[in-house]
Amino acid sequence: MPYRVKELAEMLGGKLEGDADLLISGIAKIEDAQPGEITFLANPKYEKFLATTKASAVITSHQQKVQALTLIRVADPYQAFARLLAVFYPPETPLPLGIHASALLASDVKLGKDVRIGAKVVMGNGCVIGDEVSVYPGVVMGDRVVVGKGTVIRAGVSIRSGVQIGRRVVIQDNAVIGSDGFGFAPKAEGDYEKIPQVGTVIIEDDVEIGAGCTIDRATLGATRLEKGAKLDNLIQVAHNVVIGSNTVIAAQSGISGSTKIGKSCMVGGQVGFVGHIQLGDGSMVGAQSGISKTFPPGSKISGSPAKPHGEELRIQASLKKLPELLKKLDQLEKLIHELRSKTYGQ
Repeated sequence: MPYRVKELAEMLGGKLEGDADLLISGIAKIEDAQPGEITFLANPKYEKFLATTKASAVITSHQQKVQALTLIRVADPYQAFARLLAVFYPPETPLPLGIHASALLASDVKLGKDVRIGAKVVMGNGCVIGDEVSVYPGVVMGDRVVVGKGTVIRAGVSIRSGVQIGRRVVIQDNAVIGSDGFGFAPKAEGDYEKIPQVGTVIIEDDVEIGAGCTIDRATLGATRLEKGAKLDNLIQVAHNVVIGSNTVIAAQSGISGSTKIGKSCMVGGQVGFVGHIQLGDGSMVGAQSGISKTFPPGSKISGSPAKPHGEELRIQASLKKLPELLKKLDQLEKLIHELRSKTYGQ
């Protein structure tokens, strides 16, 4: 369904500049957009496409200097873009209400109202499923799993016994929640004794867990993801880790046991944390960093081992000059050798 630009501006609470009656039938990236589509500009790296974009309208900030385009100016263009995605691409058709005939539920499972349970779902004894929960095909839940209202559990997810999941949580396909933590004690004979992992995992409200994530149960106590935390795909969270509220972590990161990540942190992709350390609230971590020690709140770090971001940038800049410096050093050594030979006959 096409919308007029003025209708979209009203939806977003934005300031309209240009042709209010242009019809918009879709949304696209600024470099790919065609006439009849709307795009957005949130990252300065893409400003160069303003001169060439074919989009009929652009969502941008109040500060952006743009001419000869129809604009919707908003406080946060990226957030506005996300809202319009839901307008032009409505959510997929949900599972039908009720329980699929192939699902296997223990006799004492407690289900809330308006629950949707897909094919070949298995639920163990003592599970408690809240209202308006959607459980997609192939999900397996162990005994005593608790799931809060409005949570969505996608296909192939495994949730082990005793795990507690809050309200409005989204768990993407093939995640594993509550697998055994990695605990082994070395023995005199040279092999290892497995340490029983008898704790659990607690996932608080409004958390999102990406596809293929693995979140280990605690040895004792709980591995915990606090309210509003967001995990990208393929992230490993080890036993007894705590991830603070509203912290976001990008793909392929790994967090070793008993490490605590603070609230409202931003962690790039492929970051590795050693165990038993803390990252303070509001910290930012660059991609592919190696975190080997505790950092205070508000830290901005990168590199491996991680260090203040400004220091890491200076190191990287110096490394680019290293071949030239080595060449100069070699020339200086030769010059010193020649001077010694002339002076001392060596």
